[in-house]
Amino acid sequence: MRTILLILALISETTICQARVELSPCKNNVPPDQQIALGRKAAQQVYKQMPVLPDSSPVTQYIQRLGEKLVAQAPGYKWPYNFHVANVAEINAFALPGGTIFVNLGTIQAAANESQLAGVMAHEISHVVLQHSVCNAVKEQRVGLMAGLGQVAAGVLLGGAAGQLAAQGIGMTAGLGFLKMSRGAEQQADLMGVGILYDAGYDPHGMAQFFETIKAKYGEGGAQFMSDHPNPGNRTEYVNKEIATFVPKSNYTTNTPEFVAIQKEVGPMHAYTAREVASGRWRSEGANDTVGSGVNQPVTQAGAPGTVDLNISNDWRTFKGSGFSIDAPGNWQAYGSRDAAMIAPEGGVARSSGGGAGNVVYGVLTDRYRPQGRMTTGAALDALVDTIVRDNPGLAPGTHSDVTVNGVSGHSVEADNPSANNGRGEHDWIVAFPQGDGSLRYFVFIAPKDDFEKLRPTFTRMLQSFRLS
Repeated sequence: MRTILLILALISETTICQARVELSPCKNNVPPDQQIALGRKAAQQVYKQMPVLPDSSPVTQYIQRLGEKLVAQAPGYKWPYNFHVANVAEINAFALPGGTIFVNLGTIQAAANESQLAGVMAHEISHVVLQHSVCNAVKEQRVGLMAGLGQVAAGVLLGGAAGQLAAQGIGMTAGLGFLKMSRGAEQQADLMGVGILYDAGYDPHGMAQFFETIKAKYGEGGAQFMSDHPNPGNRTEYVNKEIATFVPKSNYTTNTPEFVAIQKEVGPMHAYTAREVASGRWRSEGANDTVGSGVNQPVTQAGAPGTVDLNISNDWRTFKGSGFSIDAPGNWQAYGSRDAAMIAPEGGVARSSGGGAGNVVYGVLTDRYRPQGRMTTGAALDALVDTIVRDNPGLAPGTHSDVTVNGVSGHSVEADNPSANNGRGEHDWIVAFPQGDGSLRYFVFIAPKDDFEKLRPTFTRMLQSFRLS
């Protein structure tokens, strides 16, 4: 009789295990090494735009140990996972391509126990496993825009799709750009994440409990986490159904003495609000120069550009982009891809200490912008400018004007950012033209405010050479 019961128990366990959900990464053509490189570049943007606790912080070290425990149960490709703590008050967490995960300090402060915090982290690990952010970026094709003006990104260093995707950077105050997930992606991350949580020995109900806590405190869309991670609907219900397929355990880890100690550590800590992050206040109070290790070692703040050669060559050459062309001085250099590029004079780009490209100080950025839905060129330019302003605190646009170049009608707007270039100021001339597929081809002509008029004739000649092809 005992033998029969044991066989029935084994059959029951096998049946239950087979019922667990099986998910595969979303389809994309970006190989792992390029995804890791993309994540590395995106992490550099995070360090520039957000305060991050140093790796020596006890809070960061705790999150790293917790992350390692969860990663040991993650299926699929063995990404070089690494974990950091953003010193930000809003409840949020996000995963970059290739395995870098940031957890906001506010999330740690809000969790009631370790299983809830581990649930959030298992959810983010699942986004990496399923490669959701990479697939989002491939779909959006909005290279360069989310990086903000002058943020070059990795197109200079990387070729192919990864170079284009890395050029997005991250608009941290704009919902993290391509890290904004769909409801379908959220449900997948919930279902895989709750399995990781269970396999690591935690109470799998902790994940749904924390999401319910957020919703009860902030409402359906009031927290940054719920904005970036929209509720797929019936979250608790489908998570509980998935948990019902697991082999029951006699006990789960809900809390640990280490979590209790860390809660005491983070309780009195000041976390910056979103407004304080956007204002850049944190930069004067503590730079991120002790942050980062391993695959995502950040570059320091971009330094000043070298001596800029503003002498314009008599020999001009044509830059042939994707569906357009534009002439540029022969002594200016083009970087990036045919769809998203920058063209700048020697010394016109501030370099990072790591040797990569940093910020455009003198030159031209061009990219494609796809508005949401059908709209006029003027309305699409408004939407584009709104996005740029949102990602560049202090940028103040002026009024629109019409512009026609070689039979193509477009719109332009000029903008000033007095706080850019260490207080020297920046002037930007944004010009956009409609393309046949409903997108805009836009150009941003950039120079320090006191030098812009010197370059305006050059910028004007470049614009007048624009042609659709």
